[in-house]
Amino acid sequence: MSNHSNDQDNFQFGKTDDSDLVSDIHNDYMPTQKQTLRECVTSSLNDYFDKVDKEHISDLYELVLSEVEAPLLERVMQHTRSNQSKASAMLGLNRGTLRKKLKKYDMLN
Repeated sequence: MSNHSNDQDNFQFGKTDDSDLVSDIHNDYMPTQKQTLRECVTSSLNDYFDKVDKEHISDLYELVLSEVEAPLLERVMQHTRSNQSKASAMLGLNRGTLRKKLKKYDMLN
């Protein structure tokens, strides 16, 4: 598993051990209507790097992917009314891969 620092864990899972950091991060991420997804991610990463101890960051790639992948899967499953065939087609994944990802985030019905 990953070796995230406490600040990274707070950022990833929204823990309240450092409520000021979590609050600041979540409040700063309200995108404007004109921001692209890329701009939102860039802004979020800039804020993240400003607020954590850069020397103790590890597994950042996995952290970012899980932060984006979980809400993406949630929204696609809502949109398709939990139809895995439609969701896998929409995401461009085969159904087995989708099921693995849903299981990873405890989203299987």
